[in-house]
Formats: sequence, structure tokens, C-alpha cells
Amino acid sequence: MVFVAALNVLLTLTHGDKLLISQNLLQIKSSFVNTNGVLNDWTPESSICSWGGLSCSQDQTHVISLNLSNQGLSGSISPLLGRLIFLQKLDLSSNSLSGPIPPELGMLKNLEELLLYSNSLSGGVPREIGLLKELKVLRIGNNLLSGEIPRSIGNCTNLEVLGLASCEFNGSLPKEVGNLRQLKMLNLQGNDFRGPIPEEMCGCGELQNFSAANNGFEGGLPPSISKLFSLRLLNLANNSLSGYIPVELGGLFNLKYLNLLGNNFTGEVPTELNKLSLLETLDLSKNSLSGQLKISTYHLKNLQYLVLSDNALMGSIPSNFCIGSSNLRHLYLSGNQFSGGVLSGIINCSSLVELDLSNNGFNGSIPSEVDSLTNLAALALHNNSLTGSIPPQIGNVSNLEVLSLFHNSLTGEIPVEIGRLERLNLLSLYENQMLGPIPIELTNCSSLQGIDFFGNHFTGPIPPTMGNLKNLVFLQLRQNELSGPIPASLGYCEGLEELALADNKLSGPLPPTFGLLSHLSLVTLYNNSLEGPIPDSLFGLKNLSIINFSHNRFTGTIAPLVSSGNLVKLDLTNNSFSGEIPAMLATSTTLTRLRLGHNRLIGKIPPFIGQYTELDFLDLSFNDFNGEIPIELSNCRQLTHLLLNQNRLGGAVPSWVGRLKQLGELDLSCNSLNGEIPIELGSCSSLIKLSIHDNRLSGPIPPEIGNLTSLNVLALQRNNLSGPIPLAMRSLNKLYELRLSENSLSGPIPPELGQLTELQVMLDLSKNSLSGEIPPSIGDLEKLERLNLSDNRLEGEVPTTLGGLTSLHRLNLSDNVLRGGIPRSLSRFPPESFLGNVGLCGYPLGPCSSASEETGKLSEAATAGIVVAIVFTSTVVCLVLIYVMLKMWCNWREVSVSSSDGEVLEERRESGCDKRGNNNDGYVGLGSSPLQQKKKMRSSTETCVFDVNMKVGSVESV
Repeated sequence: MVFVAALNVLLTLTHGDKLLISQNLLQIKSSFVNTNGVLNDWTPESSICSWGGLSCSQDQTHVISLNLSNQGLSGSISPLLGRLIFLQKLDLSSNSLSGPIPPELGMLKNLEELLLYSNSLSGGVPREIGLLKELKVLRIGNNLLSGEIPRSIGNCTNLEVLGLASCEFNGSLPKEVGNLRQLKMLNLQGNDFRGPIPEEMCGCGELQNFSAANNGFEGGLPPSISKLFSLRLLNLANNSLSGYIPVELGGLFNLKYLNLLGNNFTGEVPTELNKLSLLETLDLSKNSLSGQLKISTYHLKNLQYLVLSDNALMGSIPSNFCIGSSNLRHLYLSGNQFSGGVLSGIINCSSLVELDLSNNGFNGSIPSEVDSLTNLAALALHNNSLTGSIPPQIGNVSNLEVLSLFHNSLTGEIPVEIGRLERLNLLSLYENQMLGPIPIELTNCSSLQGIDFFGNHFTGPIPPTMGNLKNLVFLQLRQNELSGPIPASLGYCEGLEELALADNKLSGPLPPTFGLLSHLSLVTLYNNSLEGPIPDSLFGLKNLSIINFSHNRFTGTIAPLVSSGNLVKLDLTNNSFSGEIPAMLATSTTLTRLRLGHNRLIGKIPPFIGQYTELDFLDLSFNDFNGEIPIELSNCRQLTHLLLNQNRLGGAVPSWVGRLKQLGELDLSCNSLNGEIPIELGSCSSLIKLSIHDNRLSGPIPPEIGNLTSLNVLALQRNNLSGPIPLAMRSLNKLYELRLSENSLSGPIPPELGQLTELQVMLDLSKNSLSGEIPPSIGDLEKLERLNLSDNRLEGEVPTTLGGLTSLHRLNLSDNVLRGGIPRSLSRFPPESFLGNVGLCGYPLGPCSSASEETGKLSEAATAGIVVAIVFTSTVVCLVLIYVMLKMWCNWREVSVSSSDGEVLEERRESGCDKRGNNNDGYVGLGSSPLQQKKKMRSSTETCVFDVNMKVGSVESV
């Protein structure tokens, strides 16, 4: 009924009822929400043939064209357009129309062009499109259209252009497309078509451009495609096509553009492609092609772009690759397995503008004939096995803009002739073995924007004329052996954005001209010998986001470095900065890393750090901060590392630490914290290292510590902790270091500790009040290297299972109440490992004597021997103790005289911590002497073992 009613309307329109046409057009106008005034002349008072965007027939009776392209229209397409049955062209492209394509458009029997591309239309393509028998151009791409293409599209047999690109179409391409024998252009790219390319495509004998890139087409490329003799462009890039490239493609003699990149083609590149004499672009990159290079520019005289990158091609470049006249301008062979001389077969390609042979196995040196490539603008030879030096003739390649030679084995110096390359834009030599000075002639290359010399052996100073490079944006000189001062002229490179001078031997102060680098966003100077205060001129650098000045000798305030307000990473560790953390640092709310450790900073930890909600690394260790840990830090929920050790912080360990769910390392050691360990710490399920040693903590170890199942290191030594070792510790099955020494822990050693089979570095329970026997299960800790149970009240025999600890190289069981014979398997350890247990005997101590059968008492001779031994041992111990005390007194006196902060150092020595982070293990190792054991040298646990600095190529780690 609806169709009959529409037909009646059409009959009326056929007789030229202009009034009705006018009414329909005005209703169509109302469907556009925003006309931007372009349809203001669509009024009943004027003739419709004078309305903007409309064209009428010659007799002024019918509307034959409606063109409202690129008029900023929004709203929807009105179904009433289907009543304009004389329309030959409908163009609503490049607007903001939404909604579906009305099926009523199928009534436009005379329509030849339907252009709806570049809108926001949605839904599917109506099957009524197949009713448009006269349609020649259908372009509906760059919309939100989806679903499958209707099979009825094959009825539009007059179609010459079918544009369906950049939508969300899916399913397979209907084989009825093969009915479109007049089709010249088919664009399907940027959809989600699946399945094979239909064999029936060969029916499109007039097809010139076929682009189906960026879809999911599968299977092989049908050989029947070779029947499309009119093809000029074939683009099937980034699909899932597989199998061999059909040799039949060699029959497409009109082909100028062939792009098959990003598929799964295998086998060799067919030599038949050399028959495509009109070919200008050939891209077979990112497949799995193998074999040797068989493409010849001798046959492909019109070839300008040859891209074979990222395959498995091998062998050397054929010597006849560029014989005769060649128009090849762009050659990309990177990411293959080519070998041999790097420019063999290419030297004669004099028309080359871009040459990329990177990521292969080319070897040998760069030939001096490189200057025969007179038109070369970009040369990429990185990631090969090149040796030798850069030839001086490189200076003759006067058009060179990009020279990329990084990650080879090049040696020798940078040739001074490189200074002739006035157009050079990028020079990348990183990760080679080059040496010598950076030639001052390099600063003649006034077009340079990027220099990367990372990871070589360059020596001498940075050229004092660096300021000549006014266009320099990126300067990477990290990890060389450069010395001397940073040249003041560097400040005149006013466009500089990234400056990396780390890992060198630079010295002297930072030049005040740095304040001129207003575009500077990254600066890394770490691991040098730079010194002095930061110039006040740096207050003006408002674009700084990444700063790493660590491991230098800078002094004074850090204030000039923190005025940016855009800081993301700030690392000033291991310097001699002093004063408080400046309040202006509060403006950098985007900070993710703040490292100020190992300086001389004072005052309280600023509460404003709590506003850094993206902060993941906070290191304030080894300073002189005091006061309590501010509660505002609880807002830093992204923290993975919190290092506040080696300060003078007081108060309790805050319970809010339990809210930091991302925390992987917490180090509060060597402070003056008191109170109990909060049970909330058990909520930090990501914690890998927990160090709270050398404080004044008391109370029991909370069982909630057992919830930290990711923990590798637990260091609670040198506190006032009491009570038993909680059984819940058996859950810490990833623990490789456990230190609970020098507390007041009591009760037995839990046998469950034997379940911590990953313990490797140490198990230290010394200097407590532990009692009972040593659990035999300790012998299950097969990876354990150090075991210290000394200075407790342990009794019973030494378990023979300890002999199974084959990795053990330090053992201390001294000063307990152990008895019986020492297991033979432990006799490899020195006597000091067992001293102070009067009931122990056997090697390496004295032999075990048998008891008297009648009285069970020792003989008089044995008793006398023991008395003599005790007197002798006591005398030796007293003498050693007197010596050690005198030595310690001398050391303390020396420190108190030489230290500018002697009172603080003295206090830290008494608590077991000093500025170097040393503390006592109390172990006796294999082959150690009594003197070594008495010195009790301490190993460091204060080093952050979870912060890894990484480099990838020339990327700077901070």
C-alpha cells in the first residue's frame, strides 16, 4: 500500500506539479537541523529552479540535480528525496548528516551519481540500491555504515565508480560484483571485509583501480585477477592474504601501482613482475617472502618506488640491479637478511633519493664510491655489521639530509668533510665504536636538527661553536668519554628541546646561557663531574618536563630547576644540594618521579607532595629530613617506590601506607620511627621489598605481614620488636631475604620457615631471645647462602639436615646453648661459626670425649684441660675486645673531628646506620679469620634493587 501511494505521488510529479515539488523540497529542507543559511533562498515565493544547490531540466519542469556538498549540514537524509524521480545527481557529501540511507532512494530511476561520502551515516546499505539501473557513480565511504554489501549491487550494471572506503562493512564481498562490467574504480579499503577475494572479480574487465587495503581478506590472491588487463592500480595492503604471489600478475601490462604489503605471502618474488614495464610503485613489504632479490630496474625502467622491507629475503644485491638508465628514486630493503657489501649493486643507482638498507646483515666498510649517489637525500644503513670508518667522500653527497649509521661496528673518527653537508638534518651514529674528537667542522652543518652519538668512545671537549647549530632540536651525546666544560654557546641553540650529555667526564659549572633554551623539555646530565650551583637563569625554563642531574657535584638550592610547573620526572640524587624543598615545586602537579636522595636537604617533607596523584617513585633517602611522615602522601595512590630511609624522621609508621596498593618498595629504615608495625601494611599486596630496620619500633610482628605474598625482601632488624615470629610468614613463598636480627623476639623458630624455599640471600634471626631447638626443616632451604642464628637461647643438637644446604657459604650458630657433635657436613665452616656453645664438640672445635661408665663424670685430666682452655680463650677474647674498642674509639674520634655534622653521624653509628648505608651481617664465612668475624663488616640492604634504568637505542632513561 505504501509503495502504491508513493507511485501515485510519482505520477503527479511526472505531470510537472511544481507546487507539489516545492512542498516536497521544503519538507526535505526541514529534515536538515542546521543549514547555516545556505538554504535561505528555498522559499515558496521564488521559483524552485533558482534555489541554491538545485539544477532543473532545460524546460524548467524537473529537478535533475541536487548538490549540497560541504555545506555544514546536519540532521538526516529525508526519504522524500525519493520523490524527485528525475534526479540524475544527488550530492550530500562532506557534511555532518547522520541516520540511515533511506531505502526510498531506490525510486530515483534516473539517478546516475549518488554521493553521500564523508558524513556520519549509519546502518546498512539498503538492497533497494540495486534498483538504480542507471547509476554510474556510488560513493558512500567515510561513514559509520556497517553490515554486508547487498548482493543486489550486482544489478547496477552501469556502475563505473563504487566507493565504500573507511566504513565498518563486514562479511564477504558478494560475487555479484563480477557483474559490474563497466566498473572502473572499486574502493573497499578501511573496512572489515573477510573471506576470499571472489574469482568472479575477473568479470570487471574495465577495472582500472582496485583498492581493498586494510581489511581482513583471506586466502590466496586469485590468479584470475590477471584477466583484469586494464588494471593500473592494485592495492591489497594490510590484509590476511597468503600463499604465493601469482606469477600471472606479470600479465597486467598496464599496472603502475602494486601494493601487497602487510599480508602473509610466502615464497619468492616472481621474476615475472619484471614484465610490468609501466610499473612505478612496487610494495611487497611486511610479508614472509624469501629467496634472493630478482627485481631489476633494467627491465622496470619506470620504477620509482621499490619497497621490500620486513621480509626474509637474503643474499647480496645483484651487480646488475641498476644497469642502464634507471628512474629508481626510493629503495627500501630494511628488515631482511641481505648480506655482502653494503652498496654492492647500488652504486650505479644514481637517481636514488632515499636508500634504506637497515636491519640486515651487510658487512664490510662503506665504500668511498658512495659519492656517486649524487642525488641521495637519505641514507639509512643502521643495524648492520658495518666496520671501518666513515669515508671522507661522504662530504661530497651534497644533497644528503639524513645519515643514519647507528648500531654497527664502525670505528675511526668522524671525517671533517662531513662539515660540507649544509643540508644535513639528522646525523645518527649511536652504538658504534667510533672515537676521537667531535670535529668542530660539524658545526658548519647549519641545517642540523638532530645529533645522536650515544654509546661511542668520543673524547675531548664538546665543540665550543655548537651555538652555530641554530636549528638543533635534539642533541644526544650520552655514554662517551667527553671531557671539559659544557660550552656556553650551547645556550644559543634556542630551538633545542632535548639535551642528553649523561655518562661522560664533563666538569665545571652549568653555563648561565642555559637559561636561553626556552624550548628545552628534557635535559640529562647524570654521571659526570659537574659542580657548583644551578644558575638563576634557569628559572626561565618553563617547558622543562624531564630533568636528571644525578651523580654529579652540584651544590646550593634546587630552586632554579623546579619553576617549570610542567615537570614529570626530576632526579637530582647523589649531589650536594642543600636547603629545603622549594615550595614552587608544588606547581608541577604532573610529577610521576621525584628523586632527591643522597643530598643534604633539610626540613620537613612538604605536604604538597600529596597532590602528585600520578607520582610512582618518591626517593628522599639519605638526607636530613625530620618530623613525621606527612599524611598527605596517602593521596599518592600510584606510588610503586617510597624511599625515606636514612633521615631523622620520627613518629609512627603511618597506617595509611596500607592504602598504597601499587607499592612495590617501601624503605623507612635508619630513622627514629617508633610505635608498632601497623597491621594495615598487610594490605600492600604488591610489596616486593619492605625495609623498616634500624628504627625504634616495638611490639609484635603483625601476622598480617603474611599477606605480602609478593615480598622478596623483609628487613626488620635492629628494632625493639618482641613476641614470637608469626607462623603466617610461611605464606611469604617468594622471599629471598629475611632479616629479623637484633630485636627481642622470643619463642621457638617456627618450623614453617623451612617452607620458604626461595630464601637465598640470607636468613638472619641473630641477637634475639629465641629458644627451643633449631628446626630440621631449615635444611630444606636449598638455595640459602647465609644463615645466622647466633646470640639466642637455642638448645639441642645441630640438625644434620643443615648439611644439605649446599649453597651455604656463611654460617653463624655462635652464642647459644647448643650441644652435641657438630655434623660432619658442617665441618667446612671455621670454629667461629660455633663458638659460645659450651656443649658443642667435634671438628672444627675440640673432639667429643666419652663419658665415664661408672660415674658419668669427666676425668680429672679432661676437667683440667677444659679449665685451661677456658682461661686461655677468655684471655684472648679480652685482648681482642680491648683492641677492637680502642680501634672503634679512634675511628669515632676521627669522624667527630672531620665531620661537619659529627653529632648526627655519631647518632647513626650507634643505631647501626650511616650515610653509606652500611650495617652488620654478623656472619662468618668459609675461610674467614677470627679478626674478620670480630670486625663484623656490614653488607648494604639500602640500595634500591627495583629501580632499573633502561635504554633503547638513543632513548634517555631517567
